[in-house]
Amino acid sequence: MSADTPTPAAEPTNRSGFVKNAYEGLPSTLCSGCGHDSITRHIISGYWELGVNPHFVAKLSGIGCSSKTPAYFLREAHGFNTVHGRMPSVAAGAKLANNKLHLIGVSGDGDTASIGMGQFVHMVRRNLEIVYIVENNGVYGLTKGQFSATADIGSVLKKGEVNELPDIDVCTMAIQLGCNYVARSFSGDAKQMVPLMKGAISHNGTAMLDVVSPCVTFNNHEGSTRSFTAVKANDVPLHDLGFHPYFQTPEVELKPGEEREVELPDGSVIRMKKLAADYDPTDRMRAIATIAEAKAKGQLLTGLLYVNTKQNKPMVEHLKLTGTPLHALGEKECLIPQDAFEKIQNRWR
Repeated sequence: MSADTPTPAAEPTNRSGFVKNAYEGLPSTLCSGCGHDSITRHIISGYWELGVNPHFVAKLSGIGCSSKTPAYFLREAHGFNTVHGRMPSVAAGAKLANNKLHLIGVSGDGDTASIGMGQFVHMVRRNLEIVYIVENNGVYGLTKGQFSATADIGSVLKKGEVNELPDIDVCTMAIQLGCNYVARSFSGDAKQMVPLMKGAISHNGTAMLDVVSPCVTFNNHEGSTRSFTAVKANDVPLHDLGFHPYFQTPEVELKPGEEREVELPDGSVIRMKKLAADYDPTDRMRAIATIAEAKAKGQLLTGLLYVNTKQNKPMVEHLKLTGTPLHALGEKECLIPQDAFEKIQNRWR
């Protein structure tokens, strides 16, 4: 190398010392242009920018096109592909065994709103600490494009069939169930998705992201309400989003009243610049009403829909688990002292 040859710039690393490609996975085998692959890129960006160590992450999924996604990010993380609709139970077991793990679950509209509905309900009820992503395209792509439970009434399949059943809005349902962090976005909107991902990762409890992710094979045609064209035409963002983790000092120049801040349990802050509507994401009932109002107008409302700044205890705190992960406890720590055992016995005599 001559003296005139520039020295290659070092690849940037995050606060944990990792380059970004350390957060990537296997090459995708999904259809070219699938919205799920865009979500994968946003997940990679979120974890890398926050500096989460990939070895501390457990990624889980059920069955469906969406459930292939975890293979495409965080190749050094623990991974488990579960039975259809049963991912929350396995995720809860993983958290009980090792409460130091950071969980991310990738599901679909069928895996969540149909066969996995009961699992989803009780995951939210228990406030399991997990980033739960619903890759929502309104069809069952793995079984040739039938309507899913989240398909809008009146939407049309590629073969011409019209959906006559009302849809299940997973965001409204999550808020009603008590989920403390609920957001909706579009797979093609990196500017919005990455801050929402980082907020979800930093949240201490169940954080649900419903991401509209068009199926380019079965649901990207005229008449579909989940096509790229329909989503772009009807997407109504509530606010511009930014995210500042607790370990960075934010530097922002704004006029008073231009911005609203929401602090997450770990000290991180989501900053929201108000757009057309004056929206408070900490108002639970207003969040539900706003989603319903937008739906009645045929609008797809995106952004941070609801966050509870005084959230319920997460599952591991509610169960009073030890600071040491259960899998690391030895025989000595697991044995009940004789006097404690006798007290238990006496209670049943």
